[in-house]
Amino acid sequence: MRLGLVGISHHRAPVELRERVALDADGAAALARALAVDGAEAVCLSTCNRTELYLAHADPASAKAQAAEALDALSGLESQQLSPALYRLRDEAAALHLFRVAAGLDSMVPGEGEILGQVRAAYERGAPGTLLDRLFRQALHAGKKARTHTAIAESPASVSAAAAALAQQVFGELDGRRILLVGAGKVSDLAARNLLSRGARISFVANRSPDRAAELAERFGAQPLQLDEIRPELERADVVVSSTSAPGFVVGRDDVAAALPARKGRPLFLIDLAVPRDLDPAIHELDGCFLYDIDDLEQVVAESLAGRRREAERAEAIVAAEADRFRAWHASLDVVPAIASLRARAEEIRAGELAKLEGRLGRLSDAERRAVESATAQILNKLLHLPTVRMKQAAVTADGVVYADAVRHLFGLGEEER
Repeated sequence: MRLGLVGISHHRAPVELRERVALDADGAAALARALAVDGAEAVCLSTCNRTELYLAHADPASAKAQAAEALDALSGLESQQLSPALYRLRDEAAALHLFRVAAGLDSMVPGEGEILGQVRAAYERGAPGTLLDRLFRQALHAGKKARTHTAIAESPASVSAAAAALAQQVFGELDGRRILLVGAGKVSDLAARNLLSRGARISFVANRSPDRAAELAERFGAQPLQLDEIRPELERADVVVSSTSAPGFVVGRDDVAAALPARKGRPLFLIDLAVPRDLDPAIHELDGCFLYDIDDLEQVVAESLAGRRREAERAEAIVAAEADRFRAWHASLDVVPAIASLRARAEEIRAGELAKLEGRLGRLSDAERRAVESATAQILNKLLHLPTVRMKQAAVTADGVVYADAVRHLFGLGEEER
Protein backbone atom coordinates (compact mmCIF):
# COMPACT_ATOMS: atom_id res chain seq x y z
CA MET A 1 0.00 0.00 0.00
CA ARG A 2 1.27 3.44 -0.93
CA LEU A 3 0.30 6.78 0.57
CA GLY A 4 -1.17 9.59 -1.53
CA LEU A 5 -2.62 13.05 -0.95
CA VAL A 6 -4.70 15.36 -3.13
CA GLY A 7 -5.66 18.72 -1.65
CA ILE A 8 -6.45 22.39 -2.00
CA SER A 9 -5.62 25.09 0.55
CA HIS A 10 -5.19 28.80 1.23
CA HIS A 11 -1.65 28.62 -0.17
CA ARG A 12 -2.83 28.23 -3.76
CA ALA A 13 -6.56 28.89 -3.84
CA PRO A 14 -8.74 31.88 -2.87
CA VAL A 15 -11.73 31.39 -0.63
CA GLU A 16 -14.05 31.54 -3.66
CA LEU A 17 -12.47 28.30 -4.88
CA ARG A 18 -11.97 26.62 -1.48
CA GLU A 19 -15.60 27.05 -0.51
CA ARG A 20 -16.68 25.04 -3.56
CA VAL A 21 -15.03 21.90 -2.16
CA ALA A 22 -15.59 22.57 1.54
CA LEU A 23 -17.45 19.81 3.40
CA ASP A 24 -19.09 19.53 6.78
CA ALA A 25 -18.19 16.61 9.06
CA ASP A 26 -20.81 14.27 7.60
CA GLY A 27 -19.91 15.17 4.02
CA ALA A 28 -16.19 14.58 4.67
CA ALA A 29 -16.93 11.19 6.24
CA ALA A 30 -19.17 10.19 3.31
CA LEU A 31 -16.50 11.15 0.77
CA ALA A 32 -13.86 9.15 2.65
CA ARG A 33 -16.10 6.07 2.66
CA ALA A 34 -16.83 6.50 -1.04
CA LEU A 35 -13.10 6.47 -1.85
CA ALA A 36 -12.28 3.56 0.50
CA VAL A 37 -13.26 0.69 -1.80
CA ASP A 38 -11.49 -2.51 -2.86
CA GLY A 39 -9.18 -2.49 0.15
CA ALA A 40 -8.26 1.21 -0.14
CA GLU A 41 -8.16 3.57 2.85
CA ALA A 42 -9.25 7.22 2.88
CA VAL A 43 -9.56 10.19 5.25
CA CYS A 44 -10.97 13.60 4.27
CA LEU A 45 -9.80 16.70 6.15
CA SER A 46 -11.96 19.75 5.37
CA THR A 47 -11.60 23.10 7.18
CA CYS A 48 -12.11 26.73 6.21
CA ASN A 49 -8.54 26.80 4.85
CA ARG A 50 -8.19 23.38 3.21
CA THR A 51 -9.83 20.26 1.84
CA GLU A 52 -7.44 17.31 1.66
CA LEU A 53 -7.93 13.67 0.74
CA TYR A 54 -5.45 11.21 2.27
CA LEU A 55 -5.39 7.83 0.55
CA ALA A 56 -3.71 4.46 1.00
CA HIS A 57 -3.94 2.36 -2.13
CA ALA A 58 -2.02 -0.32 -3.99
CA ASP A 59 -2.14 1.91 -7.10
CA PRO A 60 -1.45 5.48 -5.88
CA ALA A 61 -1.76 7.03 -9.35
CA SER A 62 -5.24 5.60 -9.79
CA ALA A 63 -6.24 6.64 -6.25
CA LYS A 64 -5.10 10.24 -6.76
CA ALA A 65 -6.94 10.41 -10.08
CA GLN A 66 -10.14 9.27 -8.34
CA ALA A 67 -9.62 11.85 -5.57
CA ALA A 68 -9.10 14.66 -8.07
CA GLU A 69 -12.25 13.57 -9.93
CA ALA A 70 -14.18 13.61 -6.64
CA LEU A 71 -13.07 17.17 -5.94
CA ASP A 72 -13.93 18.22 -9.49
CA ALA A 73 -17.42 16.79 -9.08
CA LEU A 74 -17.81 18.46 -5.70
CA SER A 75 -16.78 21.86 -7.05
CA GLY A 76 -19.09 21.78 -10.03
CA LEU A 77 -16.25 23.21 -12.12
CA GLU A 78 -14.40 21.85 -15.12
CA SER A 79 -11.25 19.95 -14.15
CA GLN A 80 -9.01 22.48 -15.87
CA GLN A 81 -10.41 25.17 -13.59
CA LEU A 82 -9.72 23.33 -10.32
CA SER A 83 -6.63 21.32 -11.24
CA PRO A 84 -4.09 24.20 -11.14
CA ALA A 85 -4.98 24.83 -7.49
CA LEU A 86 -4.62 21.18 -6.44
CA TYR A 87 -1.45 19.73 -4.94
CA ARG A 88 -0.60 16.05 -5.14
CA LEU A 89 1.89 14.40 -2.79
CA ARG A 90 2.85 10.82 -2.07
CA ASP A 91 4.53 8.68 0.56
CA GLU A 92 7.07 10.62 2.68
CA ALA A 93 6.05 14.02 1.30
CA ALA A 94 2.37 13.36 2.06
CA ALA A 95 3.19 12.20 5.59
CA LEU A 96 5.39 15.21 6.32
CA HIS A 97 2.65 17.52 5.04
CA LEU A 98 0.06 16.05 7.41
CA PHE A 99 2.49 16.26 10.35
CA ARG A 100 3.06 19.96 9.57
CA VAL A 101 -0.69 20.54 9.30
CA ALA A 102 -1.32 18.89 12.68
CA ALA A 103 1.42 21.00 14.29
CA GLY A 104 -0.12 24.21 12.93
CA LEU A 105 2.90 24.86 10.72
CA ASP A 106 0.86 24.98 7.51
CA SER A 107 -1.77 27.35 8.93
CA MET A 108 -2.27 31.03 8.13
CA VAL A 109 -1.33 31.75 11.75
CA PRO A 110 1.57 29.51 12.88
CA GLY A 111 0.61 27.25 15.74
CA GLU A 112 -3.15 27.89 15.66
CA GLY A 113 -4.74 25.35 17.97
CA GLU A 114 -8.01 24.46 16.26
CA ILE A 115 -6.41 22.40 13.49
CA LEU A 116 -5.25 19.59 15.79
CA GLY A 117 -8.84 18.86 16.83
CA GLN A 118 -9.94 19.03 13.19
CA VAL A 119 -7.29 16.46 12.20
CA ARG A 120 -8.46 14.17 15.01
CA ALA A 121 -12.11 14.50 13.99
CA ALA A 122 -11.30 13.76 10.33
CA TYR A 123 -9.35 10.64 11.35
CA GLU A 124 -12.12 9.39 13.64
CA ARG A 125 -14.81 9.89 10.98
CA GLY A 126 -12.75 8.66 8.03
CA ALA A 127 -12.11 5.17 6.67
CA PRO A 128 -8.51 4.42 7.76
CA GLY A 129 -6.83 1.01 7.69
CA THR A 130 -3.40 -0.05 8.90
CA LEU A 131 -1.47 2.63 7.01
CA LEU A 132 -3.68 5.69 7.59
CA ASP A 133 -4.33 4.64 11.18
CA ARG A 134 -0.59 4.75 11.87
CA LEU A 135 -0.18 7.96 9.86
CA PHE A 136 -2.89 9.92 11.67
CA ARG A 137 -2.01 8.65 15.13
CA GLN A 138 1.58 9.70 14.61
CA ALA A 139 0.48 13.06 13.14
CA LEU A 140 -1.61 13.77 16.25
CA HIS A 141 1.39 12.82 18.40
CA ALA A 142 3.62 15.17 16.38
CA GLY A 143 1.11 18.01 16.72
CA LYS A 144 0.87 17.59 20.50
CA LYS A 145 4.63 17.30 20.84
CA ALA A 146 5.24 20.49 18.85
CA ARG A 147 2.87 22.39 21.11
CA THR A 148 4.28 20.86 24.31
CA HIS A 149 7.96 21.40 23.54
CA THR A 150 7.72 24.84 21.89
CA ALA A 151 5.85 28.08 22.54
CA ILE A 152 4.42 28.18 19.02
CA ALA A 153 0.80 28.42 20.24
CA GLU A 154 1.25 30.61 23.28
CA SER A 155 1.35 34.21 22.03
CA PRO A 156 -1.80 36.00 20.74
CA ALA A 157 -2.25 35.87 16.99
CA SER A 158 -5.19 38.25 16.46
CA VAL A 159 -6.18 41.70 17.69
CA SER A 160 -8.97 40.21 19.80
CA ALA A 161 -6.66 37.62 21.32
CA ALA A 162 -4.04 40.31 22.00
CA ALA A 163 -6.63 42.44 23.78
CA ALA A 164 -7.58 39.53 26.05
CA ALA A 165 -3.93 38.69 26.74
CA LEU A 166 -3.14 42.31 27.68
CA ALA A 167 -6.18 42.44 29.97
CA GLN A 168 -4.90 39.37 31.77
CA GLN A 169 -1.50 41.02 32.19
CA VAL A 170 -3.17 44.03 33.84
CA PHE A 171 -5.28 42.01 36.28
CA GLY A 172 -3.20 38.87 36.70
CA GLU A 173 -6.32 36.70 36.43
CA LEU A 174 -9.56 37.50 34.63
CA ASP A 175 -11.80 35.14 36.60
CA GLY A 176 -14.96 37.03 37.46
CA ARG A 177 -13.79 40.33 35.94
CA ARG A 178 -16.72 42.37 34.55
CA ILE A 179 -16.64 43.33 30.88
CA LEU A 180 -18.54 46.24 29.32
CA LEU A 181 -18.95 45.81 25.55
CA VAL A 182 -19.63 49.02 23.63
CA GLY A 183 -20.87 48.00 20.19
CA ALA A 184 -22.44 44.68 19.28
CA GLY A 185 -20.80 43.81 15.97
CA LYS A 186 -18.51 40.95 14.97
CA VAL A 187 -15.36 42.58 16.38
CA SER A 188 -16.95 43.00 19.81
CA ASP A 189 -18.22 39.43 19.64
CA LEU A 190 -14.72 38.06 18.93
CA ALA A 191 -13.16 40.13 21.69
CA ALA A 192 -15.83 38.95 24.13
CA ARG A 193 -15.18 35.31 23.26
CA ASN A 194 -11.45 35.71 23.83
CA LEU A 195 -12.05 37.35 27.21
CA LEU A 196 -14.56 34.66 28.18
CA SER A 197 -12.01 31.95 27.34
CA ARG A 198 -9.74 33.48 29.99
CA GLY A 199 -12.43 33.49 32.69
CA ALA A 200 -13.90 37.00 32.36
CA ARG A 201 -17.65 37.70 32.54
CA ILE A 202 -19.57 39.82 30.03
CA SER A 203 -21.72 42.02 32.26
CA PHE A 204 -23.01 44.78 29.96
CA VAL A 205 -23.56 45.24 26.21
CA ALA A 206 -24.22 48.80 24.99
CA ASN A 207 -25.20 49.55 21.42
CA ARG A 208 -26.99 52.17 19.36
CA SER A 209 -29.49 49.50 18.26
CA PRO A 210 -31.35 48.16 21.33
CA ASP A 211 -32.33 44.96 19.52
CA ARG A 212 -28.74 44.11 18.63
CA ALA A 213 -27.59 44.93 22.17
CA ALA A 214 -30.30 42.67 23.60
CA GLU A 215 -29.39 39.83 21.21
CA LEU A 216 -25.68 39.84 22.07
CA ALA A 217 -26.38 40.40 25.79
CA GLU A 218 -28.70 37.38 25.86
CA ARG A 219 -26.02 35.23 24.23
CA PHE A 220 -23.53 36.08 26.98
CA GLY A 221 -25.95 36.39 29.89
CA ALA A 222 -25.31 40.13 30.14
CA GLN A 223 -27.40 43.28 30.65
CA PRO A 224 -28.21 45.34 27.50
CA LEU A 225 -27.68 49.12 27.63
CA GLN A 226 -28.28 52.19 25.52
CA LEU A 227 -25.15 54.16 24.61
CA ASP A 228 -26.19 56.98 26.93
CA GLU A 229 -26.32 54.50 29.84
CA ILE A 230 -22.60 53.69 29.72
CA ARG A 231 -21.31 56.32 32.14
CA PRO A 232 -22.75 54.85 35.41
CA GLU A 233 -21.44 51.37 34.53
CA LEU A 234 -17.88 52.67 34.23
CA GLU A 235 -17.87 52.60 38.02
CA ARG A 236 -18.40 48.82 38.08
CA ALA A 237 -16.71 47.49 34.94
CA ASP A 238 -13.16 46.14 34.95
CA VAL A 239 -12.67 46.05 31.18
CA VAL A 240 -14.26 48.21 28.48
CA VAL A 241 -14.15 46.92 24.89
CA SER A 242 -15.42 49.40 22.32
CA SER A 243 -16.03 48.86 18.61
CA THR A 244 -18.73 51.02 17.05
CA SER A 245 -19.09 52.96 13.80
CA ALA A 246 -19.72 56.24 15.63
CA PRO A 247 -18.03 59.30 14.04
CA GLY A 248 -16.76 60.70 17.35
CA PHE A 249 -15.73 59.58 20.82
CA VAL A 250 -18.32 57.41 22.56
CA VAL A 251 -16.51 57.58 25.92
CA GLY A 252 -14.65 60.77 26.82
CA ARG A 253 -12.00 61.57 29.41
CA ASP A 254 -14.53 63.31 31.63
CA ASP A 255 -16.82 60.26 31.59
CA VAL A 256 -14.06 58.05 32.98
CA ALA A 257 -12.75 60.68 35.37
CA ALA A 258 -16.21 61.00 36.93
CA ALA A 259 -16.26 57.23 37.61
CA LEU A 260 -12.83 57.05 39.28
CA PRO A 261 -13.80 58.11 42.85
CA ALA A 262 -16.35 55.30 43.07
CA ARG A 263 -13.78 52.82 41.75
CA LYS A 264 -11.52 53.46 44.77
CA GLY A 265 -8.30 52.78 42.91
CA ARG A 266 -9.39 49.67 41.00
CA PRO A 267 -7.68 49.62 37.58
CA LEU A 268 -9.75 50.12 34.44
CA PHE A 269 -8.59 48.50 31.21
CA LEU A 270 -9.97 50.01 27.98
CA ILE A 271 -9.66 48.48 24.51
CA ASP A 272 -10.53 50.65 21.50
CA LEU A 273 -11.03 48.45 18.43
CA ALA A 274 -12.85 51.11 16.39
CA VAL A 275 -11.70 53.15 13.40
CA PRO A 276 -12.31 56.04 13.87
CA ARG A 277 -11.59 55.67 17.59
CA ASP A 278 -14.40 55.39 20.14
CA LEU A 279 -12.38 56.20 23.27
CA ASP A 280 -10.77 59.54 24.00
CA PRO A 281 -6.93 59.04 23.96
CA ALA A 282 -6.72 61.42 26.96
CA ILE A 283 -8.22 58.64 29.12
CA HIS A 284 -4.75 57.11 29.20
CA GLU A 285 -3.54 60.08 31.27
CA LEU A 286 -5.86 59.16 34.17
CA ASP A 287 -4.42 57.22 37.10
CA GLY A 288 -5.26 53.52 37.01
CA CYS A 289 -6.54 53.63 33.42
CA PHE A 290 -4.90 51.52 30.70
CA LEU A 291 -6.01 52.37 27.17
CA TYR A 292 -4.96 50.49 24.02
CA ASP A 293 -6.15 51.31 20.51
CA ILE A 294 -6.06 49.08 17.44
CA ASP A 295 -2.56 50.24 16.38
CA ASP A 296 -1.19 49.25 19.79
CA LEU A 297 -2.80 45.84 19.53
CA GLU A 298 -1.64 45.23 15.96
CA GLN A 299 1.91 45.92 17.09
CA VAL A 300 1.48 43.30 19.82
CA VAL A 301 0.19 40.83 17.23
CA ALA A 302 3.12 41.56 14.87
CA GLU A 303 5.61 40.91 17.67
CA SER A 304 3.72 37.77 18.68
CA LEU A 305 3.71 36.39 15.15
CA ALA A 306 7.45 37.02 14.88
CA GLY A 307 7.87 35.01 18.08
CA ARG A 308 5.65 32.24 16.74
CA ARG A 309 7.73 32.03 13.58
CA ARG A 310 10.90 31.62 15.66
CA GLU A 311 9.21 28.85 17.62
CA ALA A 312 8.02 27.34 14.33
CA GLU A 313 11.64 26.58 13.44
CA ARG A 314 11.88 24.41 16.54
CA ALA A 315 8.55 22.79 15.78
CA GLU A 316 9.72 22.00 12.23
CA ALA A 317 12.60 19.95 13.67
CA ILE A 318 10.20 17.99 15.87
CA VAL A 319 7.86 17.32 12.96
CA ALA A 320 10.74 16.25 10.67
CA ALA A 321 11.94 13.72 13.26
CA GLU A 322 8.44 12.28 13.59
CA ALA A 323 8.14 12.09 9.79
CA ASP A 324 11.42 10.16 9.64
CA ARG A 325 10.02 7.68 12.16
CA PHE A 326 6.94 7.16 10.03
CA ARG A 327 9.05 6.79 6.90
CA ALA A 328 11.14 4.08 8.53
CA TRP A 329 8.03 2.23 9.69
CA HIS A 330 6.36 2.54 6.28
CA ALA A 331 9.46 1.31 4.48
CA SER A 332 9.79 -1.64 6.85
CA LEU A 333 6.45 -2.95 5.60
CA ASP A 334 8.27 -4.17 2.48
CA VAL A 335 10.87 -6.23 4.34
CA VAL A 336 9.14 -7.34 7.56
CA PRO A 337 7.15 -10.11 5.80
CA ALA A 338 10.36 -11.39 4.18
CA ILE A 339 12.17 -11.38 7.53
CA ALA A 340 9.27 -13.21 9.18
CA SER A 341 9.16 -15.79 6.39
CA LEU A 342 12.92 -16.35 6.58
CA ARG A 343 12.83 -16.91 10.34
CA ALA A 344 9.81 -19.17 10.03
CA ARG A 345 11.60 -21.28 7.38
CA ALA A 346 14.73 -21.53 9.51
CA GLU A 347 12.71 -22.54 12.58
CA GLU A 348 10.86 -25.14 10.51
CA ILE A 349 14.19 -26.65 9.38
CA ARG A 350 15.57 -26.64 12.93
CA ALA A 351 12.46 -28.33 14.33
CA GLY A 352 12.51 -30.89 11.52
CA GLU A 353 16.14 -31.86 12.10
CA LEU A 354 15.58 -32.21 15.84
CA ALA A 355 12.57 -34.41 15.11
CA LYS A 356 14.80 -36.76 13.10
CA LEU A 357 16.99 -37.14 16.16
CA GLU A 358 14.10 -37.82 18.49
CA GLY A 359 15.23 -41.40 19.09
CA ARG A 360 18.61 -40.28 20.34
CA LEU A 361 17.37 -37.19 22.12
CA GLY A 362 14.92 -39.27 24.07
CA ARG A 363 17.78 -40.77 26.05
CA LEU A 364 18.86 -37.29 27.25
CA SER A 365 17.82 -35.79 30.55
CA ASP A 366 15.41 -32.85 30.53
CA ALA A 367 18.30 -30.47 31.26
CA GLU A 368 20.39 -31.92 28.41
CA ARG A 369 17.44 -31.75 26.04
CA ARG A 370 16.85 -28.09 26.93
CA ALA A 371 20.55 -27.41 26.32
CA VAL A 372 20.31 -28.88 22.80
CA GLU A 373 17.15 -26.84 22.09
CA SER A 374 18.84 -23.67 23.34
CA ALA A 375 22.06 -24.25 21.41
CA THR A 376 20.31 -24.86 18.10
CA ALA A 377 18.04 -21.85 18.64
CA GLN A 378 21.06 -19.64 19.38
CA ILE A 379 22.82 -20.86 16.22
CA LEU A 380 19.71 -19.93 14.22
CA ASN A 381 19.41 -16.50 15.84
CA LYS A 382 23.11 -15.66 15.38
CA LEU A 383 23.03 -16.79 11.77
CA LEU A 384 19.97 -14.66 10.97
CA HIS A 385 20.88 -11.64 13.10
CA LEU A 386 23.04 -9.79 10.57
CA PRO A 387 20.76 -10.43 7.55
CA THR A 388 17.83 -9.18 9.63
CA VAL A 389 19.69 -6.00 10.64
CA ARG A 390 20.85 -5.35 7.08
CA MET A 391 17.35 -5.81 5.68
CA LYS A 392 15.90 -3.38 8.22
CA GLN A 393 18.63 -0.86 7.41
CA ALA A 394 17.94 -1.25 3.70
CA ALA A 395 14.23 -0.79 4.30
CA VAL A 396 14.61 2.98 4.67
CA THR A 397 16.45 3.24 1.35
CA ALA A 398 15.40 2.57 -2.21
CA ASP A 399 17.05 -0.89 -1.96
CA GLY A 400 14.61 -2.23 0.63
CA VAL A 401 12.31 -3.98 -1.84
CA VAL A 402 15.31 -5.37 -3.75
CA TYR A 403 16.73 -6.90 -0.56
CA ALA A 404 13.38 -8.44 0.33
CA ASP A 405 12.93 -9.94 -3.15
CA ALA A 406 16.51 -11.29 -3.11
CA VAL A 407 15.93 -13.05 0.22
CA ARG A 408 12.67 -14.57 -1.00
CA HIS A 409 14.43 -15.82 -4.14
CA LEU A 410 17.58 -17.18 -2.42
CA PHE A 411 15.66 -19.11 0.22
CA GLY A 412 12.68 -20.05 -1.92
CA LEU A 413 10.26 -18.33 0.43
CA GLY A 414 6.65 -18.60 -0.63
CA GLU A 415 7.33 -21.13 -3.41
CA GLU A 416 5.15 -23.74 -1.73
CA GLU A 417 2.18 -21.39 -1.87
CA ARG A 418 2.82 -20.68 -5.54
